[in-house]
Amino acid sequence: MPNSEPRAWQVVLARIEADLRDGRLTPGDRLTPERELAAQLGVGRSSVREAVRVLEVLGVVRTATGSGPNAGAMIVTTPRGGLAAFLRLQVAANGFPLADVVRTRVVLECDVAERLARTDADLGEVSGILDAMDAAPLAPEEFLALDARFHQALAEASGNAVVAAMMAGLRSSIEAYTQAGAARLSSWPEMADRLRGEHRRILDAVARGEAETARERVRAHITDYYTDVAQALSPSDADDAAIGAAARAAVRAATTGDPS
Repeated sequence: MPNSEPRAWQVVLARIEADLRDGRLTPGDRLTPERELAAQLGVGRSSVREAVRVLEVLGVVRTATGSGPNAGAMIVTTPRGGLAAFLRLQVAANGFPLADVVRTRVVLECDVAERLARTDADLGEVSGILDAMDAAPLAPEEFLALDARFHQALAEASGNAVVAAMMAGLRSSIEAYTQAGAARLSSWPEMADRLRGEHRRILDAVARGEAETARERVRAHITDYYTDVAQALSPSDADDAAIGAAARAAVRAATTGDPS
C-alpha cells in the first residue's frame, strides 16, 4: 500500500500554515529560525529549507541570507506571483487546457464588469491606462502590456483580492499566446484601433452603471479577439495549429457554454 504519511517538508508547511491561520504569524513576521523549527518539529534542517523554498515560490515568504536582523524568511504574502507561476506551468504542461483558461477569464471579467457597473468604484486608474494607450503609436508588445494592465486594473477596482490575483495569474499564463496572435494578425494597427474603441465602450458602460451592457461588451471583446487570432494562426505550423484550436474551443465555450 502507498505510504500516506506526510513527508517531512510537508509537516513544516502544515505548521506554518496553521500559524498563519491562527494569527501566530502575520505579514512582516519572520519565521522561526531554521535550527529551532527543525528541533520543534523533529525534522531535518534540509526539510525546513525545502518547505521555505516552496513558500518562496508561492510568494508567501521572502528570504535573505546572512546573520543580521534582515536575514531569514519573512512573511510577505504576495499570492499573485505564485499563482501566475503555477498557472503558467500548468498551461505549458497541458495540465490546464488553454481553452479552459480563456473560458475562466471570460467568466471572471464579465462578472467584474457587471459588479463594477453596480458600484461607485474609482475608475481613475483604468481611465488613465486608456489615455496612455491613445497617447502615441505603440509597438504591439507595448500595447499588449497596457491591455493586460487595463483588464487587471478593472479586476483590482472591484475590490475582490481573490479575483484580482486570479486575473493576474490567468493573464500571465496566456501572455505568450496573445503575443503570438498579435504577431500574425494581418493588420495590427487596425486591430489596435478596434481594441482601443472596445476598451472605451466597456469603461463607458461601467461608468454609466449599465451592468448588462458592460458584461456583454467584455464577453464580445475577449471572444472576438480570440476568434481573429484563431483565424490568423497558420494550420501548417504545429504550434500555431494547437493554439488556434485552443482559441476556437475557448470561443465556443464562451459563447455557447459547450467546450467540445
